[in-house]
Amino acid sequence: MSVTALDPITALVVIDLQQGILAAPCSPYPAREVLDRTVSLAEAFRAAELPVVLVRVSFAPDFGDLPPGRTEQPRGGGAARPEGWDQLSEELRRPSDLLVTKHNWGAFHGTDLDVQLRRRGVTQIVLAGIATSIGVESTARAAHEHGYHVTLAVDAMSDLDAQAHANSVQRIFPRLGETGTTAEVLDLLAKTR
Repeated sequence: MSVTALDPITALVVIDLQQGILAAPCSPYPAREVLDRTVSLAEAFRAAELPVVLVRVSFAPDFGDLPPGRTEQPRGGGAARPEGWDQLSEELRRPSDLLVTKHNWGAFHGTDLDVQLRRRGVTQIVLAGIATSIGVESTARAAHEHGYHVTLAVDAMSDLDAQAHANSVQRIFPRLGETGTTAEVLDLLAKTR
């Protein structure tokens, strides 16, 4: 793990810490631990007057889980989602935060995330959220492609599958940016402010 720098305008981007996803079993870190670590990151970013972006995934009731296309795995089993499944955690959300609603795995495609970040002069993002190998990894890939410096707080994210989490952290993320723990990111933020 090697978080070496935070740019002067770095944003925290939080992926899918919403009621329906926080209720799912996660590994290697329980959702409660991910939420607690992310809340600490968000508080530190706000105190440093840096942007906090909360991303949620949502679909219209008649839309289904993903855009059309062939997949080998079922798309959510066709089960109806409970009321409020797409509501962000109240522990995390503050009025000053930017909110982005996505309809895909990644937070860039089909949203105004890139425009919102660029308007604020953001050159780096720190990512946290669930699921590591889906929403977080997709967003990290797109952020890298958009030219942002990417930092991944690997203990402030988790997955539905521990092996998928490990694959992202060990094989994919080092190719997209820097990885570190929540404590390492907080320490670096404190030193640069």
